Amino acid sequence: MHGSMQYMENHFELRIDPRKLVPDAKSVITLMKNYYPAANQESNTPKIAKYAYGKDYHEVIREQLKEFLFELNKQIGAIHGRGFVDSAPVLERAWAVKSGLGWIGKNGNLITKQSGSFYFIATLIVDIELAYDDIFVKDYCGSCTRCITSCPTEAILPDKVIDGSKCISYYTIELKDAIIPQEMQGKFDNWMFGCDVCQDVCPWNKFSKPNNEINFIPIPKILNLTTQEWQDMSEATFKEIFKDSPLKRSKWKGIQRNLKFLNKLE
Repeated sequence: MHGSMQYMENHFELRIDPRKLVPDAKSVITLMKNYYPAANQESNTPKIAKYAYGKDYHEVIREQLKEFLFELNKQIGAIHGRGFVDSAPVLERAWAVKSGLGWIGKNGNLITKQSGSFYFIATLIVDIELAYDDIFVKDYCGSCTRCITSCPTEAILPDKVIDGSKCISYYTIELKDAIIPQEMQGKFDNWMFGCDVCQDVCPWNKFSKPNNEINFIPIPKILNLTTQEWQDMSEATFKEIFKDSPLKRSKWKGIQRNLKFLNKLE
C-alpha cells in the first residue's frame, strides 16, 4: 500500500537485522524529540504539517545523535555505532515499542501516554550490551476510532493498517506525478504539505506541550502566508526562504501543483 514509494520495498533484510547496518550491533537505543509547536498557522492559510514548521529535522537530530554518541564514548568508553533518523531502513516505531516508550496507535503513530505523538523518533545502534527497559506497554487506544473516522481520504484501515497510497501526506509530498488523481478532489481539507488530522483528533495529544528546540521555531512565512502569496511566490524566493525546511522535499513545483489542486486551478 505504498504507492510509488519504491524505497519502502527495498532492503527488507536490513530492516529486520540491525547488525547488517552496524557490524557487531548489540543494542538499539531509541530517542524521541518533541516537535509540537508553540504557535499555529493563521486560519484560512494552506495547511502545513506541524513537523515541517521549522528547520529540517533530519539535519537537527543527526547532529544531536553525533553529540550523544560522542558523550557516550567519553563517559563509558569506546562505543561504535550509527545514528538514524527516518533516512535508512530502520524500523523506528518497532524499536520504540520494544524500548517501552509507547504503543502503536490505530493511526500507525507511536503514542506516549504522557505526551501524545508529536515526536520524531531516532535510533542509535551500538555495539555494546546495555541494561534494557521493560518492553511491556499497554495499548491505550481502547475503543476510540477518532483517527479512523476523521481521516479525509479514508487511508486508516482496521487493525492498525495504513494505506499509504491514500494518505494526504503521500499525495502532497511523496507523489512526484505532475497531477494528483482527480478522485481525490475536495478531500484534502486545504492541506498543502503533509497532514496532521489523525494526530490532531487523538485524545492523547491533549497532553502535548510545546517543544523547546530553537531549530524548530516556525519559519514566520509558514504561519501566515495566504494562498495568493504562495501562488505568487517565485521559485528563487521559495528556495531562499525554505532552503533549510522540510518543504524543500516537495520543491517549488510540488507546492505549486498542490496549490492548483486545492484551488481547482488549471
